[in-house]
Amino acid sequence: MAATFEDFKFNRQILNAIADSGYTEPTPVQQKAIPPILNGQDVMGIAQTGTGKTAAYVLPIIMRLKYAQGDHARALIIAPTRELAMQIEDNVKAYAKYTDLRIVSVYGGLGPKTQIEIINKGVDIIVATPGRFMDIYLAGHIVTKTLQVLVLDEADKMMDMGFMPQINRILEIVPLKRQNLLFSATMSDKIHELSANFLEFPTVIEVTPQATPAQTVTQKVYHVPNMKTKINLLRELLKDEGDITKLMIFCKTRTAAEDVYKFLLRKFGEGQVRVLHANKGQNTRINSMNAFKNDEVKILVATDVASRGIDVSDVSHVINFDVPVVIEDYVHRIGRTGRALQSGEAITFCNPAEEYYLNKIQKLIRQTIPVFTIPDEVFVEETPYEERQDQNKEIDMQKRREDPDFKGAFHEKKTLNQKKKFQAERAKRTGENGPPKKGKPKNFKKRH
Repeated sequence: MAATFEDFKFNRQILNAIADSGYTEPTPVQQKAIPPILNGQDVMGIAQTGTGKTAAYVLPIIMRLKYAQGDHARALIIAPTRELAMQIEDNVKAYAKYTDLRIVSVYGGLGPKTQIEIINKGVDIIVATPGRFMDIYLAGHIVTKTLQVLVLDEADKMMDMGFMPQINRILEIVPLKRQNLLFSATMSDKIHELSANFLEFPTVIEVTPQATPAQTVTQKVYHVPNMKTKINLLRELLKDEGDITKLMIFCKTRTAAEDVYKFLLRKFGEGQVRVLHANKGQNTRINSMNAFKNDEVKILVATDVASRGIDVSDVSHVINFDVPVVIEDYVHRIGRTGRALQSGEAITFCNPAEEYYLNKIQKLIRQTIPVFTIPDEVFVEETPYEERQDQNKEIDMQKRREDPDFKGAFHEKKTLNQKKKFQAERAKRTGENGPPKKGKPKNFKKRH
């Protein structure tokens, strides 16, 4: 195993760029992936975010391409979200800074004009989201016959987001003779299927068992009855915020993210907190992310759209305000902390309807997350009627998912009045017994 980056026989330009980035020794994924990639092998890497996997494929690509050549791209890196594409672009630029390689990233959310102009000037490495790549390719601005390396990063997320048709089209338009690299945080059947279509006799590398959160992250869970109590608990946890230097709060929906953001805004003011979700414009999202990255704000509230591809090295705490429904997202969310061997803390708030997903998460990560009691100082609110109904409906749905014959406790909980009303209606319709009658008999009430 390579103990230093020198052992990989990288050239001086790359070694200087690595030194500038502050890395001294390769991470486990880099130790396993760099030699076969340098060797030209197809590689399939199961590695979660925060393990250094981007450098594991970017460094060998830079080593292979060495310098600017021709007008058309020789390496293509596909990522699921614009946030991740921007992060990969930053990484490539940092590691290629002592070379003259030309890098462009293409993603939606802003007009393609500037992206096309940069491509037309000549490019060596393209980082792209699948949809925008196909748009620019179909408009005739990308030539693929020169491609030597194709990378699919966070392939599991691409599948979750429904990018499979675009991926298959991209595979149809790139040269057959090329090196393929596929990275995913989890190893699902779908990923197996994709790797069979995409990779030639790959070297499979797995860093940490499938979907295991970073060892440096301390995990906790609080069982919290409802939304208001979650806010009260959040207030209490932030009261003594000495050890919270940088916090990400994840919410399931945009509405929840906005509610949490508004609460924090009242407490900390605009200078300390930002919110990130799909309803925000592209520029707002980039500005929020940069403000958080550059320590201008301390707290970032986000939905799962933003949970991948935010490479912020010193997040001290992650709070899952809601338990994620896509259970793999839990690994990605808490992977924001404990990065690059630093320690971090991941706290999850779980209401009764979310316990189902929490159990699934514990199976996935093969760990039991320690349960903590809500502190006495936290006021536990009564669950409002509507929220309780929603939770009951959700629990019914989960039970039905596990057992299709389950009729639903929710229906049994109909009040006596509702039941009586329902029976009276039915009696009216059916004439009590037998098929519905056309006219109502005059002695209807006496027929008992």
